[in-house]
Amino acid sequence: MAAILPTIQSPRDVQRLSIAQVRQLARELREEIVRVVAKNGGHLASNLGVVELTLALHRVFDFSRDRLIWDVGHQTYAHKLITGRYQKFSTLRKMGGLSGFPKPTESEYDHFVAGHSSTSISVAVGMTIARDLAGENHHVVAVIGDGALTAGMAWEALNHAGDLGRNLIVVLNDNEMSIARNVGALSRYLARARTAPSYLRTKADIEALLQRIPLVGGRVAEISERLKDSFKYLLVPGMLFEELGFTYLGPVDGHNSVALEEMLLVAKHTPGPVLVHCQTVKGKGYRPAVTNPDLFHGVGAFNPSTGELLVKSKAPTYTEVFSNTLLAIAEEDKRIVAITAAMPDGTGLSAFHRKYPERFFDVGIAEQHAVTMSAGLAAGGLRPVFAVYSTFLQRAYDQVIHDVCLPNLPVVFAIDRGGLVGEDGETHQGVFDMAMLRQMPNLTIMLPRNSQELVNMLTAACRHLGPVAVRYPRGVTDGMPVGPAQPVEIGRAQCLQEGREVLLVNCGTIWDVTKQVLERLALAGLRPTVYDMRFLKPLDPCLVAAMGHHRLTVVIEEGIVAGGCGSALLEAATAAGMPHDALLIGIPDRFIPHGTRAELLASLGLTDEAICSQILAKLEND
Repeated sequence: MAAILPTIQSPRDVQRLSIAQVRQLARELREEIVRVVAKNGGHLASNLGVVELTLALHRVFDFSRDRLIWDVGHQTYAHKLITGRYQKFSTLRKMGGLSGFPKPTESEYDHFVAGHSSTSISVAVGMTIARDLAGENHHVVAVIGDGALTAGMAWEALNHAGDLGRNLIVVLNDNEMSIARNVGALSRYLARARTAPSYLRTKADIEALLQRIPLVGGRVAEISERLKDSFKYLLVPGMLFEELGFTYLGPVDGHNSVALEEMLLVAKHTPGPVLVHCQTVKGKGYRPAVTNPDLFHGVGAFNPSTGELLVKSKAPTYTEVFSNTLLAIAEEDKRIVAITAAMPDGTGLSAFHRKYPERFFDVGIAEQHAVTMSAGLAAGGLRPVFAVYSTFLQRAYDQVIHDVCLPNLPVVFAIDRGGLVGEDGETHQGVFDMAMLRQMPNLTIMLPRNSQELVNMLTAACRHLGPVAVRYPRGVTDGMPVGPAQPVEIGRAQCLQEGREVLLVNCGTIWDVTKQVLERLALAGLRPTVYDMRFLKPLDPCLVAAMGHHRLTVVIEEGIVAGGCGSALLEAATAAGMPHDALLIGIPDRFIPHGTRAELLASLGLTDEAICSQILAKLEND
């Protein structure tokens, strides 16, 4: 049988297929997704699980006119493949190629940017209001996973949507929950019965008739409604959504194309907010991903025949160094507890969970709750360590200020993925954390430049009497052996080299670039003074004073320049009346697209050659 996928230019081509052809296309989509992700890396299990759902959505709706909002967006590979991007799919997550997430600049079928969880229903509510105010009548569909429903924002949006009562469809992609077959079958039957147009019309007519009966009509109608609700509570698994104002449909098998399309058609013609409960299997169609969906959620290159990862380095990652160090600290200090927001593997806390299950807490995708719960743990005498990706800590800005820093509680924020994270792109680059956190009183901010410093600083952080943030990057360390923790003096920078004319300040793990700058400057006959900043907050007064003894201060950081490390030093020098001239080298005031870290550093001028050119030009022109 001839391949179908190469012939798909748009969803209209999908709509013309027979069910047998749809099933073939689903197989081809999975094969293509596995093939490309095996080379490029990416989100595999989640994408394999929504292939039939994606096809059904595009067959029932016209998303050149209707609106489709993906939550998180890491399950849109099949969507991209059937919306005119098949020829470019091999460029997925490559610099200048397709994004791994929805991106409106890529396609008219991508209606909103999504990289963080639990936003789709809020976006969809806004779009339904905009639609209705404009007098339009297209459909708005939000797809959200059961994991994303652990976030409060999703429930805030559901509550508001139900109260508004506008036409809106929410598809719940449930790839974890298991509901017995007989309950599911009965639920689908009742859903079809309740939402049939004749049923809805008859229900409204009967209620109107009862209300017109003198004296007792209203009471009879009320009792009837209560009995109906009691019956639904006994038989329908979606009553929580019903109580929020939604018509609940499902659960439906998310890999049964016929059942999916039938259910979506019912939803399409049901007035008001509707929730379609769709059950899927993560990794569907690729056994290694089904067997180990956590590993294949976000994966690097692998052998598609075996599922074996292609490991390129034997050096430990910073995440692994953090994990091992925290285990050692927790063995000595029974007050240590660890918190994650649905990322135990990604943040390195799985080992902690295995060894200290009673001291480990996964709160789901709920960063705000994680931070404030950590504050409660600290107020109760424990020493919480919240391990979180830099980009996700942004979601709890107020909680860090109000609940941790204001009462000056000993909470440790282990900030993973600080700096450029590469192929995940704009929504995941961890470049805002330093500028965001340095505003906050009482917070100590540590910037280890290597794995030994991470060990030293995490140990000091867990002993500190106030809140601490320890920031480290994605990826492997330099591979140097790590010894026992060494004492760290809070707020003290480290002078690594005495020199003259130029003061070179390194900020954290961009040290790999700073070292190369030093070597290139040496070839140009310059020997700068070199400081490792170590602490963004509090600043070392000796480092600030050194700025006045050099002709030029150069600050190198892997974060946004606006409000970052260099800004902090300039502010301190100005406050001290210190004469200074500076080059602040870091991330510019724009969102950074996807690409490898090396490619992104080069594009941003954060290479030894580019930085040395700036330094030499500055010295020559002054």
